[in-house]
Amino acid sequence: MSDHPQVPPAVRPHSTTGPPSRRTVLGAMAAAVVGVPLSAAAQAEAAPNATADLLHIGTWGVGQVHAIRFDPAHATMTPVGPVAQVTSGWMVAHPTRAVLYVAGSEPGGIIRVFHVDAASGALEQFGEIETESAPVGGLSYMGVDVHSQTLLAADFPAGTAVSVPIGGDGGLGAVASRVQDTGSGPHPRQQGPHAHHVVTDPSGRYALVADFGADRVFVYRFDRATRALSAGTPDGPRTYATAPGSGPRRLAFHPSGRTVHLLNELTADIQTLHWNPEDGTLTHRQSLPTDAPGHTGTTSAAELAISRDGRFLYTSNRGENTLLVFSADRRTGLLTQVQRIPCGGLTPWSFSLHPSGSWLFVANQASNTVNLFAVDPRSGQLTDTGASVPVPKPACITFTRC
Repeated sequence: MSDHPQVPPAVRPHSTTGPPSRRTVLGAMAAAVVGVPLSAAAQAEAAPNATADLLHIGTWGVGQVHAIRFDPAHATMTPVGPVAQVTSGWMVAHPTRAVLYVAGSEPGGIIRVFHVDAASGALEQFGEIETESAPVGGLSYMGVDVHSQTLLAADFPAGTAVSVPIGGDGGLGAVASRVQDTGSGPHPRQQGPHAHHVVTDPSGRYALVADFGADRVFVYRFDRATRALSAGTPDGPRTYATAPGSGPRRLAFHPSGRTVHLLNELTADIQTLHWNPEDGTLTHRQSLPTDAPGHTGTTSAAELAISRDGRFLYTSNRGENTLLVFSADRRTGLLTQVQRIPCGGLTPWSFSLHPSGSWLFVANQASNTVNLFAVDPRSGQLTDTGASVPVPKPACITFTRC
Protein backbone atom coordinates (compact mmCIF):
# COMPACT_ATOMS: atom_id res chain seq x y z
CA MET A 1 0.00 0.00 0.00
CA SER A 2 2.98 2.32 -0.44
CA ASP A 3 1.70 3.88 -3.67
CA HIS A 4 -0.70 6.71 -3.01
CA PRO A 5 -4.00 6.47 -4.92
CA GLN A 6 -4.80 8.97 -7.60
CA VAL A 7 -7.25 11.60 -6.42
CA PRO A 8 -10.19 13.11 -8.32
CA PRO A 9 -10.86 16.79 -8.78
CA ALA A 10 -13.30 18.47 -6.45
CA VAL A 11 -16.94 18.37 -7.44
CA ARG A 12 -19.07 21.43 -6.83
CA PRO A 13 -22.82 21.13 -7.38
CA HIS A 14 -25.19 24.07 -7.38
CA SER A 15 -25.33 26.06 -4.15
CA THR A 16 -28.23 25.36 -1.82
CA THR A 17 -29.44 26.85 1.42
CA GLY A 18 -30.03 23.42 2.98
CA PRO A 19 -29.38 19.79 2.13
CA PRO A 20 -29.44 19.50 -1.68
CA SER A 21 -32.20 17.66 -3.44
CA ARG A 22 -31.66 14.10 -4.68
CA ARG A 23 -31.53 15.30 -8.27
CA THR A 24 -29.02 18.06 -7.50
CA VAL A 25 -26.75 15.81 -5.47
CA LEU A 26 -26.80 12.80 -7.75
CA GLY A 27 -26.46 14.81 -10.92
CA ALA A 28 -23.58 16.94 -9.70
CA MET A 29 -21.68 14.27 -7.81
CA ALA A 30 -21.81 11.86 -10.73
CA ALA A 31 -19.39 14.18 -12.50
CA ALA A 32 -16.53 13.01 -10.24
CA VAL A 33 -13.91 11.04 -12.15
CA VAL A 34 -11.81 8.75 -9.99
CA GLY A 35 -8.20 8.36 -11.09
CA VAL A 36 -7.53 11.88 -12.39
CA PRO A 37 -4.72 13.84 -10.68
CA LEU A 38 -5.56 17.16 -9.06
CA SER A 39 -5.74 19.97 -11.59
CA ALA A 40 -4.65 23.50 -10.76
CA ALA A 41 -8.29 24.43 -10.22
CA ALA A 42 -8.82 21.47 -7.92
CA GLN A 43 -5.69 22.38 -5.95
CA ALA A 44 -7.08 25.85 -5.51
CA GLU A 45 -10.32 24.39 -4.23
CA ALA A 46 -8.37 22.29 -1.73
CA ALA A 47 -7.21 25.48 0.00
CA PRO A 48 -9.10 26.18 3.24
CA ASN A 49 -12.01 28.58 3.20
CA ALA A 50 -14.46 29.91 5.75
CA THR A 51 -17.01 27.18 5.17
CA ALA A 52 -14.91 24.07 4.48
CA ASP A 53 -14.55 21.31 7.05
CA LEU A 54 -11.41 19.25 7.50
CA LEU A 55 -11.83 15.49 7.81
CA HIS A 56 -9.04 13.16 8.85
CA ILE A 57 -9.28 9.50 7.89
CA GLY A 58 -7.58 6.72 9.82
CA THR A 59 -6.43 3.69 7.83
CA TRP A 60 -6.30 0.03 8.83
CA GLY A 61 -2.81 -1.47 8.58
CA VAL A 62 -1.60 1.16 6.10
CA GLY A 63 0.31 3.44 8.48
CA GLN A 64 -1.15 6.70 7.16
CA VAL A 65 -3.61 9.42 8.05
CA HIS A 66 -5.42 10.97 5.08
CA ALA A 67 -7.35 14.23 4.89
CA ILE A 68 -10.36 15.48 2.95
CA ARG A 69 -11.87 18.96 2.74
CA PHE A 70 -15.64 19.13 2.64
CA ASP A 71 -17.67 22.23 1.85
CA PRO A 72 -21.15 21.56 3.26
CA ALA A 73 -22.64 24.59 1.51
CA HIS A 74 -21.84 23.08 -1.89
CA ALA A 75 -21.44 19.37 -1.03
CA THR A 76 -17.85 19.44 -2.26
CA MET A 77 -15.37 16.72 -1.25
CA THR A 78 -11.77 17.52 -2.10
CA PRO A 79 -9.05 14.93 -1.39
CA VAL A 80 -5.94 16.25 0.33
CA GLY A 81 -4.16 12.88 0.47
CA PRO A 82 -1.85 11.46 3.16
CA VAL A 83 -0.91 14.02 5.82
CA ALA A 84 0.97 11.80 8.28
CA GLN A 85 2.80 8.48 8.25
CA VAL A 86 1.54 6.83 11.44
CA THR A 87 -0.56 3.85 12.47
CA SER A 88 -4.11 5.13 12.75
CA GLY A 89 -6.75 2.51 13.46
CA TRP A 90 -8.76 5.02 15.50
CA MET A 91 -8.70 8.80 15.99
CA VAL A 92 -10.61 11.46 17.86
CA ALA A 93 -10.37 15.25 17.73
CA HIS A 94 -10.10 17.64 20.66
CA PRO A 95 -13.51 19.34 21.09
CA THR A 96 -12.22 22.93 20.82
CA ARG A 97 -8.57 22.88 19.70
CA ALA A 98 -6.83 21.93 16.46
CA VAL A 99 -5.52 18.77 18.10
CA LEU A 100 -5.94 15.17 16.96
CA TYR A 101 -5.41 12.01 19.02
CA VAL A 102 -4.29 9.02 16.96
CA ALA A 103 -3.98 5.38 18.03
CA GLY A 104 -3.38 2.11 16.27
CA SER A 105 -3.00 -1.57 17.05
CA GLU A 106 0.51 -1.25 18.47
CA PRO A 107 1.38 -3.10 21.70
CA GLY A 108 1.37 -0.79 24.68
CA GLY A 109 -1.78 1.03 23.60
CA ILE A 110 0.11 4.04 22.23
CA ILE A 111 -1.71 7.34 21.71
CA ARG A 112 0.03 10.08 19.73
CA VAL A 113 -1.01 13.73 19.93
CA PHE A 114 -0.83 16.01 16.89
CA HIS A 115 -1.31 19.68 16.14
CA VAL A 116 -3.39 20.13 12.96
CA ASP A 117 -2.24 22.66 10.37
CA ALA A 118 -5.39 24.34 9.10
CA ALA A 119 -3.82 25.39 5.80
CA SER A 120 -2.54 21.98 4.73
CA GLY A 121 -4.31 19.52 7.01
CA ALA A 122 -0.86 18.14 7.94
CA LEU A 123 -0.20 16.73 11.41
CA GLU A 124 2.71 17.68 13.67
CA GLN A 125 3.27 15.39 16.64
CA PHE A 126 3.84 16.98 20.05
CA GLY A 127 3.05 14.18 22.47
CA GLU A 128 2.87 10.42 22.97
CA ILE A 129 1.83 8.13 25.82
CA GLU A 130 1.53 4.41 26.47
CA THR A 131 -1.71 3.31 28.08
CA GLU A 132 -0.59 -0.24 28.94
CA SER A 133 2.40 -1.05 31.14
CA ALA A 134 2.90 -4.47 29.54
CA PRO A 135 3.78 -4.96 25.84
CA VAL A 136 0.23 -5.97 24.98
CA GLY A 137 -2.80 -4.15 23.74
CA GLY A 138 -3.98 -2.16 20.79
CA LEU A 139 -6.62 0.55 21.05
CA SER A 140 -9.92 -0.02 19.26
CA TYR A 141 -11.67 3.20 20.29
CA MET A 142 -11.11 6.63 21.84
CA GLY A 143 -13.61 9.27 22.92
CA VAL A 144 -13.58 12.52 24.91
CA ASP A 145 -15.65 13.32 27.98
CA VAL A 146 -15.91 17.05 27.37
CA HIS A 147 -17.05 18.06 30.86
CA SER A 148 -14.01 16.58 32.60
CA GLN A 149 -11.56 16.96 29.69
CA THR A 150 -10.77 13.26 29.80
CA LEU A 151 -9.77 10.95 26.98
CA LEU A 152 -11.35 7.50 27.36
CA ALA A 153 -9.94 4.57 25.41
CA ALA A 154 -10.85 0.90 24.92
CA ASP A 155 -8.07 -1.63 24.41
CA PHE A 156 -9.29 -4.66 22.45
CA PRO A 157 -6.50 -7.23 23.02
CA ALA A 158 -5.97 -6.27 26.67
CA GLY A 159 -9.68 -6.09 27.54
CA THR A 160 -9.17 -2.82 29.40
CA ALA A 161 -10.51 0.72 29.44
CA VAL A 162 -8.38 3.69 30.50
CA SER A 163 -8.90 7.34 31.35
CA VAL A 164 -6.31 9.99 30.49
CA PRO A 165 -6.39 13.69 31.51
CA ILE A 166 -6.35 16.26 28.72
CA GLY A 167 -4.26 19.37 29.46
CA GLY A 168 -5.01 22.97 28.63
CA ASP A 169 -2.96 22.81 25.43
CA GLY A 170 -4.66 19.58 24.36
CA GLY A 171 -1.74 17.40 25.44
CA LEU A 172 -2.21 14.21 27.44
CA GLY A 173 -1.12 13.51 31.01
CA ALA A 174 -0.33 10.15 32.55
CA VAL A 175 -3.02 7.47 32.64
CA ALA A 176 -5.38 8.33 35.50
CA SER A 177 -7.04 4.92 35.79
CA ARG A 178 -7.35 1.53 34.16
CA VAL A 179 -10.13 -1.05 34.59
CA GLN A 180 -9.99 -4.68 33.52
CA ASP A 181 -12.93 -6.52 31.97
CA THR A 182 -13.36 -10.25 32.56
CA GLY A 183 -15.08 -13.09 30.75
CA SER A 184 -15.20 -14.88 27.42
CA GLY A 185 -17.69 -16.16 24.83
CA PRO A 186 -18.29 -19.18 22.59
CA HIS A 187 -16.99 -17.66 19.34
CA PRO A 188 -13.34 -18.37 18.39
CA ARG A 189 -12.66 -14.61 18.62
CA GLN A 190 -13.99 -14.51 22.20
CA GLN A 191 -11.26 -16.35 24.10
CA GLY A 192 -11.03 -13.48 26.57
CA PRO A 193 -12.32 -9.95 27.21
CA HIS A 194 -12.02 -7.49 24.32
CA ALA A 195 -13.13 -3.96 25.17
CA HIS A 196 -14.45 -2.34 22.00
CA HIS A 197 -16.18 0.90 23.03
CA VAL A 198 -16.37 3.15 26.09
CA VAL A 199 -18.80 6.02 26.64
CA THR A 200 -19.92 8.09 29.64
CA ASP A 201 -23.57 8.35 30.55
CA PRO A 202 -25.24 11.81 30.43
CA SER A 203 -24.91 12.21 34.21
CA GLY A 204 -21.15 11.75 34.02
CA ARG A 205 -21.18 9.31 36.93
CA TYR A 206 -20.72 6.13 34.91
CA ALA A 207 -18.69 4.82 31.99
CA LEU A 208 -20.10 1.93 29.95
CA VAL A 209 -17.76 -0.47 28.16
CA ALA A 210 -19.06 -2.72 25.37
CA ASP A 211 -16.89 -5.83 25.56
CA PHE A 212 -16.83 -7.93 22.39
CA GLY A 213 -15.11 -10.92 23.96
CA ALA A 214 -17.04 -11.15 27.23
CA ASP A 215 -20.55 -10.69 25.80
CA ARG A 216 -21.07 -8.00 28.41
CA VAL A 217 -21.56 -4.29 28.85
CA PHE A 218 -19.54 -3.34 31.93
CA VAL A 219 -20.76 -0.38 33.98
CA TYR A 220 -17.93 1.37 35.82
CA ARG A 221 -18.07 4.35 38.13
CA PHE A 222 -16.54 7.52 36.69
CA ASP A 223 -15.42 10.47 38.82
CA ARG A 224 -15.19 13.61 36.73
CA ALA A 225 -13.19 15.39 39.45
CA THR A 226 -10.41 12.80 39.57
CA ARG A 227 -11.02 11.45 36.04
CA ALA A 228 -10.89 7.95 37.47
CA LEU A 229 -12.76 4.80 36.45
CA SER A 230 -13.49 2.26 39.18
CA ALA A 231 -15.49 -0.92 39.76
CA GLY A 232 -17.82 0.95 42.11
CA THR A 233 -18.83 -2.04 44.26
CA PRO A 234 -16.90 -4.66 46.25
CA ASP A 235 -18.16 -7.32 43.85
CA GLY A 236 -16.87 -5.53 40.77
CA PRO A 237 -18.64 -3.50 38.10
CA ARG A 238 -22.29 -3.94 37.24
CA THR A 239 -22.81 -5.80 33.98
CA TYR A 240 -25.43 -6.35 31.31
CA ALA A 241 -25.17 -9.75 29.61
CA THR A 242 -26.00 -10.29 25.95
CA ALA A 243 -26.75 -13.67 24.38
CA PRO A 244 -23.61 -15.84 24.12
CA GLY A 245 -21.71 -15.12 20.92
CA SER A 246 -23.21 -11.64 20.39
CA GLY A 247 -19.98 -9.65 20.45
CA PRO A 248 -21.04 -6.21 21.83
CA ARG A 249 -19.38 -3.51 19.72
CA ARG A 250 -21.01 -0.07 20.00
CA LEU A 251 -23.18 1.93 22.44
CA ALA A 252 -25.18 5.12 21.90
CA PHE A 253 -27.14 7.08 24.50
CA HIS A 254 -30.42 8.68 23.50
CA PRO A 255 -30.47 12.42 24.39
CA SER A 256 -33.18 11.66 26.97
CA GLY A 257 -30.54 9.92 29.07
CA ARG A 258 -32.83 7.00 29.85
CA THR A 259 -32.28 4.84 26.76
CA VAL A 260 -29.13 3.15 25.46
CA HIS A 261 -28.79 1.40 22.11
CA LEU A 262 -26.32 -1.48 21.81
CA LEU A 263 -25.01 -2.87 18.52
CA ASN A 264 -23.70 -6.44 18.57
CA GLU A 265 -21.13 -7.30 15.91
CA LEU A 266 -21.32 -11.10 15.65
CA THR A 267 -25.11 -11.42 15.71
CA ALA A 268 -25.63 -8.11 13.86
CA ASP A 269 -28.56 -7.10 16.04
CA ILE A 270 -29.36 -3.82 17.74
CA GLN A 271 -30.79 -3.72 21.25
CA THR A 272 -32.73 -0.97 22.99
CA LEU A 273 -31.99 -0.88 26.72
CA HIS A 274 -33.43 1.11 29.62
CA TRP A 275 -30.75 2.99 31.55
CA ASN A 276 -31.21 3.71 35.25
CA PRO A 277 -28.72 6.45 36.20
CA GLU A 278 -29.51 6.06 39.88
CA ASP A 279 -27.96 2.62 40.23
CA GLY A 280 -26.19 2.12 36.88
CA THR A 281 -28.30 -0.77 35.62
CA LEU A 282 -29.37 -1.71 32.09
CA THR A 283 -32.61 -3.54 31.27
CA HIS A 284 -33.44 -5.11 27.91
CA ARG A 285 -36.47 -3.71 26.06
CA GLN A 286 -36.10 -4.57 22.36
CA SER A 287 -33.91 -6.45 19.86
CA LEU A 288 -33.98 -5.94 16.09
CA PRO A 289 -31.88 -7.57 13.35
CA THR A 290 -29.74 -5.53 10.98
CA ASP A 291 -29.45 -8.47 8.57
CA ALA A 292 -32.07 -8.63 5.82
CA PRO A 293 -34.65 -11.45 6.03
CA GLY A 294 -33.17 -14.64 4.61
CA HIS A 295 -29.59 -13.39 4.94
CA THR A 296 -26.89 -16.04 4.58
CA GLY A 297 -23.14 -15.80 4.81
CA THR A 298 -21.04 -13.45 6.93
CA THR A 299 -22.82 -11.64 9.75
CA SER A 300 -21.05 -8.52 10.97
CA ALA A 301 -22.47 -5.22 12.22
CA ALA A 302 -20.01 -2.37 12.65
CA GLU A 303 -20.97 1.24 13.40
CA LEU A 304 -23.70 3.01 15.36
CA ALA A 305 -24.70 6.66 15.68
CA ILE A 306 -27.75 8.61 16.79
CA SER A 307 -28.94 11.93 15.42
CA ARG A 308 -28.50 14.94 17.67
CA ASP A 309 -32.25 15.20 18.28
CA GLY A 310 -32.51 11.47 19.02
CA ARG A 311 -35.10 10.82 16.30
CA PHE A 312 -32.97 8.53 14.12
CA LEU A 313 -30.40 5.81 14.61
CA TYR A 314 -27.87 4.74 11.96
CA THR A 315 -25.97 1.44 11.70
CA SER A 316 -23.68 -0.26 9.20
CA ASN A 317 -23.70 -3.95 8.28
CA ARG A 318 -20.43 -5.29 6.88
CA GLY A 319 -21.85 -8.69 6.03
CA GLU A 320 -24.36 -7.18 3.59
CA ASN A 321 -22.54 -3.91 2.72
CA THR A 322 -25.55 -1.90 3.82
CA LEU A 323 -26.54 1.09 5.93
CA LEU A 324 -29.71 1.01 8.02
CA VAL A 325 -31.85 3.82 9.40
CA PHE A 326 -34.18 3.38 12.37
CA SER A 327 -36.65 5.88 13.77
CA ALA A 328 -36.92 6.18 17.55
CA ASP A 329 -40.33 6.64 19.16
CA ARG A 330 -40.38 10.00 20.94
CA ARG A 331 -42.15 8.56 23.97
CA THR A 332 -40.72 5.07 24.36
CA GLY A 333 -37.39 5.22 22.52
CA LEU A 334 -38.21 1.94 20.77
CA LEU A 335 -36.93 1.56 17.19
CA THR A 336 -38.60 0.98 13.83
CA GLN A 337 -36.56 0.30 10.71
CA VAL A 338 -37.24 2.89 8.00
CA GLN A 339 -34.49 2.21 5.44
CA ARG A 340 -31.89 -0.28 4.24
CA ILE A 341 -29.54 1.03 1.53
CA PRO A 342 -26.26 -0.14 -0.09
CA CYS A 343 -23.23 1.53 1.49
CA GLY A 344 -21.75 2.62 -1.84
CA GLY A 345 -18.76 0.29 -1.53
CA LEU A 346 -17.53 -2.75 0.35
CA THR A 347 -17.18 -3.35 4.11
CA PRO A 348 -18.54 -0.19 5.78
CA TRP A 349 -16.12 -0.29 8.72
CA SER A 350 -17.34 2.96 10.24
CA PHE A 351 -19.12 6.20 9.41
CA SER A 352 -19.49 9.70 10.81
CA LEU A 353 -22.43 12.07 10.81
CA HIS A 354 -21.57 15.64 9.85
CA PRO A 355 -22.07 18.06 12.78
CA SER A 356 -24.97 19.65 10.87
CA GLY A 357 -26.72 16.28 10.66
CA SER A 358 -27.18 16.76 6.91
CA TRP A 359 -24.43 14.43 5.68
CA LEU A 360 -23.01 11.01 6.46
CA PHE A 361 -19.49 9.88 5.47
CA VAL A 362 -18.86 6.14 5.18
CA ALA A 363 -15.45 4.47 5.45
CA ASN A 364 -15.78 1.56 3.03
CA GLN A 365 -12.63 -0.32 3.91
CA ALA A 366 -12.51 -3.13 1.34
CA SER A 367 -13.30 -0.81 -1.61
CA ASN A 368 -10.80 1.84 -0.40
CA THR A 369 -13.27 4.70 -0.55
CA VAL A 370 -14.97 7.29 1.64
CA ASN A 371 -18.52 7.73 0.32
CA LEU A 372 -20.87 10.66 0.85
CA PHE A 373 -24.58 10.33 1.68
CA ALA A 374 -27.13 13.10 2.11
CA VAL A 375 -29.42 12.90 5.16
CA ASP A 376 -33.07 13.96 4.92
CA PRO A 377 -33.77 15.97 8.11
CA ARG A 378 -37.46 15.03 8.13
CA SER A 379 -37.34 11.30 7.49
CA GLY A 380 -33.74 10.59 8.50
CA GLN A 381 -33.32 8.61 5.28
CA LEU A 382 -30.08 8.52 3.31
CA THR A 383 -29.40 9.29 -0.34
CA ASP A 384 -26.20 8.05 -1.94
CA THR A 385 -24.71 11.10 -3.66
CA GLY A 386 -22.52 8.94 -5.86
CA ALA A 387 -19.46 10.84 -4.66
CA SER A 388 -16.46 9.04 -3.22
CA VAL A 389 -12.84 9.79 -2.42
CA PRO A 390 -10.13 7.10 -2.66
CA VAL A 391 -8.47 6.35 0.68
CA PRO A 392 -6.54 3.12 1.34
CA LYS A 393 -8.33 0.89 3.89
CA PRO A 394 -10.29 3.68 5.64
CA ALA A 395 -11.15 2.75 9.23
CA CYS A 396 -12.50 5.89 10.91
CA ILE A 397 -13.50 9.44 10.03
CA THR A 398 -12.94 12.44 12.30
CA PHE A 399 -14.00 16.07 11.90
CA THR A 400 -11.09 18.23 13.02
CA ARG A 401 -11.57 21.69 14.48
CA CYS A 402 -9.33 24.30 12.84
